[in-house]
Order: sequence, then structure tokens, then C-alpha cells
Amino acid sequence: MTRVEALNASNSKQMLKTWSRASTIFPEMVGHTIAVHDGRKHVPVFVSESMVGHKLGEFAPTRLYRGHAGSGKVR
Repeated sequence: MTRVEALNASNSKQMLKTWSRASTIFPEMVGHTIAVHDGRKHVPVFVSESMVGHKLGEFAPTRLYRGHAGSGKVR
């Protein structure tokens, strides 16, 4: 939260990296891009008004679903 307030004070739009997926999105974060860790890499998440109250981890999926194997196909 302190880092977001510092960005707001300096009117900077640089990306913030975070490993905290459980952080709640506050109105002060709207308009910033936050790189949320998904266990492998940081996923850029642009925060909009409709995201306020949600958690950062909701917008950075941790698993890649490639679909079920079709009939007769082996992956």
C-alpha cells in the first residue's frame, strides 16, 4: 500500500511487482499496473474501477488449462 501511495504522490505510472496474491485492491490502486506473481512469472494486471474489493490473485491465473484430450488423441 505504501508503494502505491508513493506512486500516486509522484504521478508515476511504473509497474509494481508483488508476490502477495491475497492483497485486496483499494481505490488508490485504480489506473496502475501491478505485476502479480503466478508461481512462475509476474503477470501484469491493469487495475480498473470494477476490480476494487477483489484480490490481486483473482486476475493472475496459476494453472494453464489446455482442454481435455479429444477422442483417440493422446497429449
